[in-house]
Amino acid sequence: QVQLVESGGGLVQAGGSLRLSCAASGSIFSINAMGWYRQAPGKQRELGATITSGGSTNYADSVKDRFTITRDNAKNTVYLQMNSLKPEDTVVYYCYVDSAWSDRYWGPGTQVTVSS
Repeated sequence: QVQLVESGGGLVQAGGSLRLSCAASGSIFSINAMGWYRQAPGKQRELGATITSGGSTNYADSVKDRFTITRDNAKNTVYLQMNSLKPEDTVVYYCYVDSAWSDRYWGPGTQVTVSS
C-alpha cells in the first residue's frame, strides 16, 4: 500500500506564492517520475509539472517560468513552488508518483484558491 499526503494548499491573493508538498510512504521502494496535475471544476485533469528521478523537469506552458518543481529523494517528497499566482491557477492540485514498476499513485488533491 502506498500513501501520498499533500500539504500547502490554501487561499492566496493574486501575485502571491504557495508551496505544495507531497510525501509518499508505504510499500514503494523505488520512485521514477513525480509530479503534479491540475484540475479545474468541470474540466479534465491536466499536467502541471513533472520531475524525473534524474532531476529533469517539464512544465505546462500555463505555469512555465512561474512554478518550480523539485524533489527530495531521501524523503520521497515532491514540491511545487508556485509564484506570481493568478486567479486562473484556482484549481485542485493532485500529486503523483510513478514506481519503478510503472505503477502510478495519486494523492487526494489539495485546493488552491487565488483571489483577484
